[in-house]
Amino acid sequence: MKMKQNNINRRVFLKRLSVAALGTVGFPSIVPASALGKSGTTAPSNRIVMAGIGFGMMGIPNMRSFLSKDEVQFVAVCDVDKNHLTQARDIVNEKYGNKDCATYHDFQKLCQRRDIDAVSIALPDHWHAISVIACARAGFDIYGEKPLSHSLLEGRAMSDAVKRYNRIWQTGSWQRSVANFHQACELVRNGRIGKIMKVEVGLPSGHNDFGGTEGQETMGPAPEHLDYDFWLGPAPYAPYCPARVHRNWRWNMDLGGGQLMDWIGHHVDIAHWGLDFDHTGPVEIEGSGEYPRSGVWNSPTRYYLTARYADGTPMVIAGGHKDIRSGTKWIGESGWIWCNRGGLEAQPSTLLKEFIGPNEIRLYKNRDHHQNFLDCVKSRQKTITPCEVAHRSASVGHLGVIAMELGRKIHFNPETETIIGDPEATRLLGRPYRGPWHLNH
Repeated sequence: MKMKQNNINRRVFLKRLSVAALGTVGFPSIVPASALGKSGTTAPSNRIVMAGIGFGMMGIPNMRSFLSKDEVQFVAVCDVDKNHLTQARDIVNEKYGNKDCATYHDFQKLCQRRDIDAVSIALPDHWHAISVIACARAGFDIYGEKPLSHSLLEGRAMSDAVKRYNRIWQTGSWQRSVANFHQACELVRNGRIGKIMKVEVGLPSGHNDFGGTEGQETMGPAPEHLDYDFWLGPAPYAPYCPARVHRNWRWNMDLGGGQLMDWIGHHVDIAHWGLDFDHTGPVEIEGSGEYPRSGVWNSPTRYYLTARYADGTPMVIAGGHKDIRSGTKWIGESGWIWCNRGGLEAQPSTLLKEFIGPNEIRLYKNRDHHQNFLDCVKSRQKTITPCEVAHRSASVGHLGVIAMELGRKIHFNPETETIIGDPEATRLLGRPYRGPWHLNH
């Protein structure tokens, strides 16, 4: 523990020294004593100074979790919606019993601070790459929401940036930190059901209408508390309407990726973990989807994808098909194992009583996803869901979206991350940005 404390002391010292050397104006080089608020047991010099970007959905619960950790000091929040920003600020100030939490409209201004160690980011998918790369370049360790990216090329750029700037990354794919998912994957990895013959991944279908905005598609001026143009950012311009923004952005393909991409970082991530596919992807994928015929929500409501990996393993990823059970199911030569949130089953059922021996494969074990990030910020070791792993999980969904859009099988080289023999599909690996935004990595 002494070594960990020395690591964080040195990191904080260097950051503060860089502020003095650069003569930065307008940002505190040292967290003020008043910001420490109510007493804690961790010395101020050993605290992890954090900020948050994006508070429309997961930003608040993630921040609350970090606020509950004694080694964390939250000092700033950022959002282009004043209502979300005020809510987040008030939560921080209430926690510390003061009014010291700084607020930012523009994450680029936040990135100029040199007293921050880590950020928690929960922005719409179309903002992930730009904000993450900026924060990595600024020297922040990052807790970021899944899916990692809005396109496969973005995911590669993000993963490369995290590596280039030597940042600690944790993806909000928290199922890896839950006991039943961990147990299922260890059983599969240790051959308890023999050679894997097929994997079935069941995801949600349809559209969840957050806030009852479906049908509220009348175009008009955005409310004063929302900087709608900044909120759109790199996405193609589209007139404001309540059904397009905040939580329901995920149902529009210019902003998110529907249920497929919303859940790919959970159940496909677990499928990969059990198969030891964390650093690869499928060699081919095909599928079909059913799309809305009108309205601003245009992501598939029902879909069925079939992927094949280099070793021949087939994986079905489906939403809205009763024959594919929600969760992750590995089907082997001598049985099957299925897991979901709150569920773990096997055939034969005695598999669940199997003991994993000391000389067998032991997977990364963790039971507190946010704490794991903080521990790794201090130790500089990899988290349970590093950026490259999240990229590989999301890449399956990105390829599936392309296959559905074009209506044909996609052949993919997971080593070079290139589509083979299909220039039209290759162009869909990335997304054009609306100016002045660009992917600067």
